[in-house]
Amino acid sequence: RAAGSHTGFCVSLQVGLVYMFNLIVGTGALTMPKAFATAGWLVSLVLLMFLGFMSYMTTTFVVEAMAAANAQLRWKRMEKRKDDEDEDSSSGVSDTDVLLQDGYERAETRPILSVQRRGSPNIFEITERVEMGQMASMFFNKVGVNLFYFCIIIYLYGDLAIYAAAVPVSLMQVTCSATGNHSCNVGDGTKYNDTDKCWGPIRRIDAYRLYLAAFTLLLGPFTFFNVQKTKYLQIMTSLMRWIAFILMIILALIRISRGQAEGHPSMAQLSGIRNLFGVCVYSFMCQHSLPSLITPISKKKHVNKLVLLDYILILAFYSLLSFTAIYCFRNDTLMDMYTLNFTNCDIINVAFIRYFLGLFPVFTISTNFPIIAVTLRNNWKTLFHREGGTYPWVVDRIVFPAITLIPPVLVAFCTHDLESLVGITGAYAGNGIQYLIPAFLAYCSRKDTQLVFGSGTVNKHLSPFRHTFWIVFVLIWGFSCFVFVTANIVLSEPKL
Repeated sequence: RAAGSHTGFCVSLQVGLVYMFNLIVGTGALTMPKAFATAGWLVSLVLLMFLGFMSYMTTTFVVEAMAAANAQLRWKRMEKRKDDEDEDSSSGVSDTDVLLQDGYERAETRPILSVQRRGSPNIFEITERVEMGQMASMFFNKVGVNLFYFCIIIYLYGDLAIYAAAVPVSLMQVTCSATGNHSCNVGDGTKYNDTDKCWGPIRRIDAYRLYLAAFTLLLGPFTFFNVQKTKYLQIMTSLMRWIAFILMIILALIRISRGQAEGHPSMAQLSGIRNLFGVCVYSFMCQHSLPSLITPISKKKHVNKLVLLDYILILAFYSLLSFTAIYCFRNDTLMDMYTLNFTNCDIINVAFIRYFLGLFPVFTISTNFPIIAVTLRNNWKTLFHREGGTYPWVVDRIVFPAITLIPPVLVAFCTHDLESLVGITGAYAGNGIQYLIPAFLAYCSRKDTQLVFGSGTVNKHLSPFRHTFWIVFVLIWGFSCFVFVTANIVLSEPKL
């Protein structure tokens, strides 16, 4: 469906929130235990709760902007209809036409709120899906729109790089450990170097790059076509994700209850905050998908309260996953991709579960990669779109897919440090999408609403954080995070 189209289906509020839960809890959650361990449990918990609160606040900003965008579209249509009717009536003027004309003028001078009170549907009802890019073009100036697309594109590149590295890393860890005399020792504290042997003369890094090449050849071609996420694929992926997460929590709890826990996490380590910040921002990311999540919900009256409940559940889930992990495993044995800690015979002696958890990212990420690649390709097209112009076939079918696919694969070829990839993507592009863009959308949509509908108009989906202080607070927080992360990277560079 095109952005701004009427959604053809409706879901209940509860189903909508299950979708939202599934969207937020993804790959970022698998890198969270390692980030928790390196930053210390107390710092991690405080930061996780604060960032969850900030993400909830900006979610309400996006919902408010969606309602304002719907009102504007509805108002423009009403105006257009009025103009069309005016044209029709002036083409053949009669006494009744003059009376009708008089009626239109009176309706035009009557404030829109009184029109609403007379029983017409609320103008701020969210019935059309208005994507973030469309909201940006409605409420921002040209520079703002370009910055928005730049931010989204950088974020999606980061996403693809993380996915392109996560699949080969999982395959390398599982297959290299399953051969030779160190069978299933992935999580036993043995630290492998990239130069260690995998099979015969082939080193681990060679195996990783071979898997990356295979992954690119298998999933890369989808970037050149249109991919629609099928409902059944989504259900299967969600089911696998839940089985994997619940299994990991239960296995860690069993080990802790048997007294086999090895973790002694520290309370605070400031050096780990930068990565933790990026991982947490990445793990709460849903703002860019809110239009397709919220619009189909049939009754939106209590949407903010239920989204808050969703965030509380996600916070509890992340805390449970991370705390069981940091107490179950020693800091130095926690993997970037937490599932890989369970491919060790000591942890679980059922081979099927070991392989299921070890290869879990391969299945779930492989279904998401083409969808994100197509989204990124379409964003590139929108950014360079000329009014009424079309692209030559070569540019449309070859150039755009190529610039979408090549950079993330090159990044994955150069590094497979997933914690850093997630950290940097979250800290920079994620920061923009989660904090800065929603705050600017709320501010600009409020100004526009006052201009178009008058100063007394109240948006029925106005954020609970309606005071301008909250917008300023989010913007200051977002910009100071940029400065902090950049300073941290620059200062720690010589140690690498």
